[in-house]
Amino acid sequence: MSISTEIILVLCLIIIVLFILWRRAAIKHADVLFSKNSLSSKYGKMTEQFMPFLKDYPYEPENFRFIGTPVDGIQFEDNKIIFIEFKSSNSQLTARQKQIAELVWQKRVEFEEHRIE
Repeated sequence: MSISTEIILVLCLIIIVLFILWRRAAIKHADVLFSKNSLSSKYGKMTEQFMPFLKDYPYEPENFRFIGTPVDGIQFEDNKIIFIEFKSSNSQLTARQKQIAELVWQKRVEFEEHRIE
């Protein structure tokens, strides 16, 4: 085997090792991002349940019912019912939440009673 062939083999081996190391790092990075997003989501879901008890909440907390999805909850007041969605900093309403808000604004909300016999 000539020296140039050995150099090419060593370089190929180095490239393979570097690719394997890069792939492992990419997988670890993806796992860390997923874990971070998952923790953020869990934190958000936990804090949503406490939001009605903060001093700045404008309604009586005992009249709030947490439903979680597609909106955080419903506030029952004497003269109105309010769909509540808590958001922090830069978070935006989802497409489904925007659709619900639009239905409410269009007064396309109904009450139905269903009886089980």
